[in-house]
Amino acid sequence: MAKQTTVHKLRPKNGNAARDTLTALIEEAHRQNKRGNADRSLPREQSTQRFHGGGSSMLPENLQPLLREILPTRRLAELVLRKEISREIKELIGEVAQTALLRSHSLEPRHTVMLVGPPGTGKTSLAEAVATELALPFFTVRYDGLVGSYLGETASRLQAVVEYASRTPCVLFFDEFDSVGKERADAQETGEIKRVVSSLLLNMDALPSSCIVVCATNHPELLDRAVWRRFEIRVELPKPGAAELREWYIKTEKNLGDLGFTAANFVKMFQGETFSEIETITLDARRKVVLSHGELSPSEAFAQALDRWSRRREVGGEQPYGEGANRKNKPRANKARANKRAEGKVPEGDLLGRADKTT
Repeated sequence: MAKQTTVHKLRPKNGNAARDTLTALIEEAHRQNKRGNADRSLPREQSTQRFHGGGSSMLPENLQPLLREILPTRRLAELVLRKEISREIKELIGEVAQTALLRSHSLEPRHTVMLVGPPGTGKTSLAEAVATELALPFFTVRYDGLVGSYLGETASRLQAVVEYASRTPCVLFFDEFDSVGKERADAQETGEIKRVVSSLLLNMDALPSSCIVVCATNHPELLDRAVWRRFEIRVELPKPGAAELREWYIKTEKNLGDLGFTAANFVKMFQGETFSEIETITLDARRKVVLSHGELSPSEAFAQALDRWSRRREVGGEQPYGEGANRKNKPRANKARANKRAEGKVPEGDLLGRADKTT
């Protein structure tokens, strides 16, 4: 009887334990389901960050010195672009997004892009926006780790990067592409650089369309002539014209508030400046508004940001901004344009939007 009593007492415990375990499993399944739904409701950048483990790199350890993974957050709609440039990039995104349809007709999407323009015109931002819109990892090539001092070392590392990109759908970004794509006919370049260029060209041809290759350069005249035919899309990103400055002004007033002056004044103030410089002022003004806890109006914050930017330029020995700068720099700019025409750096028809369409 004692044994039976003991068994009788244990059975409810085992039954409760089984029920408790089952209940815990069901609750965990519900929690995972809710977590998955929450991830789907997050903005794309937050969802991507959670997928990568809170921002940790998905790169293999041996490639981390060669590539830098950046979490893409820029959206194409946020950028101020000329209409023809925006149209070209949207077509590229549409082609990649519908790869299956193209392949059903024995076609492949375009996937090689060359961006040309002076510093601060948005080349890196545009490459990042492509990655964001396609929800692809964004990898920037690190030249400090890529370029080696021994014979064949750079080409070998470049091969490792290309092999990884061939297996991993991504946007692979080469900033300052002229560092590795130099003209092989240049007598001043070493034989190692020429071997690197040859290896680069062969590897680019081997990359599948699942890898979007975006290259950027400030010096297209330095690129090897064989490099150009590897790029299906060639876009020139000039400094913003009047139309782009007006669009920036409208977006800034919409996000920040009344700036205290008209769009016409904004255009005159920043004519000849780059997007990078204008964004520096805009972000500075937004920080001031936030940190003032409502004590500063948008117009006051923007005026203070302008003053700080002007003082920073003076420390750097730069010319005043606005119309005064344009008058002082006009002879220098004319001479620079004449020199570029004399160099014959790129055929006129090779770059999109080459004509100056500032209105």
